[in-house]
Amino acid sequence: MEVSVPTRKRSSRKKTGQRKYGKAAGKSVESAMRRRKKGSLRRGKKGHGGKVKSREQAIAIGLSEARKKGAKVPRRKKSGGRKRSSSRKKS
Repeated sequence: MEVSVPTRKRSSRKKTGQRKYGKAAGKSVESAMRRRKKGSLRRGKKGHGGKVKSREQAIAIGLSEARKKGAKVPRRKKSGGRKRSSSRKKS
């Protein structure tokens, strides 16, 4: 007679020590969040796009800054922008 032993669910996190985002990336996101709260975080090149109001945008800016500094950040997902069709008719 076999006895079934209850198994623990494995966590979705990888092995210990393998972080998806580095500590430096977290710091730059925290910095961006603070600047957003203060009202000094701006979007666009050289801050000409106006103030950032959403959390998501602040996080994206923080991660982008971390990437530029060389921190451990996963690659960006490819945006679903317009696709160029090579079968366009030429007139």
